[in-house]
Amino acid sequence: MPHILRSTLWLSFFAVILGSWWMMYMMSMDMGLDLLGRPNMMAQKMRMMDPMMSDMAMTRFGPVFAMWAIMMAAMMLPTMVPTLRSYEDLMASADGTRVGFIGVILGYFVVWVAFAALIAGVQIALLYAGIIDLLGIATSRWITAGLLIAVGLFQFTRAKEICHGVCHSPMMYFLGHWKTGFGGGVRMGLGLGAFCVGCCWGFMVLGFVGGVMSLLWMGAATLFMALEKLPQIGHVITKPMGVALVAGGLLVIASPYFIGG
Repeated sequence: MPHILRSTLWLSFFAVILGSWWMMYMMSMDMGLDLLGRPNMMAQKMRMMDPMMSDMAMTRFGPVFAMWAIMMAAMMLPTMVPTLRSYEDLMASADGTRVGFIGVILGYFVVWVAFAALIAGVQIALLYAGIIDLLGIATSRWITAGLLIAVGLFQFTRAKEICHGVCHSPMMYFLGHWKTGFGGGVRMGLGLGAFCVGCCWGFMVLGFVGGVMSLLWMGAATLFMALEKLPQIGHVITKPMGVALVAGGLLVIASPYFIGG
């Protein structure tokens, strides 16, 4: 029976992830966007006939928040697998339970939903300020470069090191903050979620570079954040990614000179 419950919980967890990716795909198709989050040919023709089309949805907080909340489930829940495995390792020796397991997931996701609300508000503000367009893409190469360089430099900060340390070694966090039961799981999940936001917020912000509805950007960011949390290689790739992002930002600044712009 315990094995059946464990299998059911894990299958449900992965079903939520797959469902979130499917919802993002369907939202992208409904908006007439390709995998890069850009309008396809049909959508471009429809916008020429009716400029107000479905773009109005991206100017209201409700739809934008819903998009970001689904995106958080699609992108951040996969990165949680090492954390949940660590919790399972402690279940027998530290009186952990399956309801505590669920509590950890819930607390973690609540924090990311709160972050989704924050970044949805930021997106709306940036849109009305003319800093990003309706697709959530920066309207200036200087903004694009600034975001890349800022997130790249953050990879070298003490704040990143501390937050990544918790995400990279969740076992140590559990040992220092262990609480039993559903309520205890929620509290630990909230703490882990806060550190995870501190570690990964930059890659969410980079959505304004690649496009917040770009499935390719989402996939690439999810892959990197998942790798960054793996015990074997996580600490090795953090700073090289920082170098790559800074270099990308500098390349964006220099690109007009290379192409004669």
